[in-house]
Amino acid sequence: MKVTEHLEKATRPLISFEIIPPLRGGDLKSLLGLIDDLMTCRPPFIDITSHAAEVVYDETPSGIERKVKRKRPGTLGVCALIQNKYNVDAVPHILCRGFTREETEDFLIELRYLGIENVLAVRGDDSGYQKPLRDGRSANHFASDLVAQVADMNGGKYVEAHLLDAQPSEFCIGVGGYPEKHFEAPNLEADVRWTKAKEEAGADYIVTQMFFDNRHYFRYVEACRAAGITIPIIPGLKIITSKKQLSSVPRTFFVDLPTALADEVMEAKKGHVADVGVEWALKQSEELLSSGVPSVHFYVMASSRAVLRVVKKLDV
Repeated sequence: MKVTEHLEKATRPLISFEIIPPLRGGDLKSLLGLIDDLMTCRPPFIDITSHAAEVVYDETPSGIERKVKRKRPGTLGVCALIQNKYNVDAVPHILCRGFTREETEDFLIELRYLGIENVLAVRGDDSGYQKPLRDGRSANHFASDLVAQVADMNGGKYVEAHLLDAQPSEFCIGVGGYPEKHFEAPNLEADVRWTKAKEEAGADYIVTQMFFDNRHYFRYVEACRAAGITIPIIPGLKIITSKKQLSSVPRTFFVDLPTALADEVMEAKKGHVADVGVEWALKQSEELLSSGVPSVHFYVMASSRAVLRVVKKLDV
């Protein structure tokens, strides 16, 4: 079922999650254990991140060697696992950076054959690796370009234009939104215009970047609606579970942590940081749900303990 159909048919607030594939050659058992835990919350869909190749530097006897590696392959396999073993809709992320349009089309065809109906189209992080375009291949530069490619495929228009028997796909297309604006946007108004461009290209819904102050989300939704954006906007939340995240989260995701939250985390005794994060996320979730949001989306990554504590306390 499509994400938008889940939202339309829901008789209760929906809770969804985002997870990551294991590290290259990693243990699948831990991932299965994580998914088993999340299944207790009856999620209608689960997002699976995608990771392009990146530049790494290895120290060897002959000196420093530059290599290009994909640290976390496996998005397609995890999607198939979730869709078929757990009977939950998988939402794979598709990226501009690190993939050609032709590779994206191949991936979408494989998803279609697996019965996967949803994708989240994002530009992707700058990994330091610029993939060369050879043999006439092309690339999407912005998320709106990627959305347009998926929308074209939904209309039966493929990159390989000579495929006369190609069947239209039926993907539901999600995109990212940034309540505190994308770090490259000069201001929130400009960022909302870019979001509007993604909707006009064919996006069906928005999932926001994590935020820790609900005022950012409410202001963002208001700005989007004023700009004529009508598609659903799902809030994304992350639970702080360690003191090091006070620096790593703002540095990685370009978001602010409220002073009250940061102070509580800094003052928490060893072993109690997650308690602070859980209570903060619980209050955020309760306020969002009481305001009528269609769903709350949790960035889980690799551990379910904190998010399960939050969800079990919610009246869903």
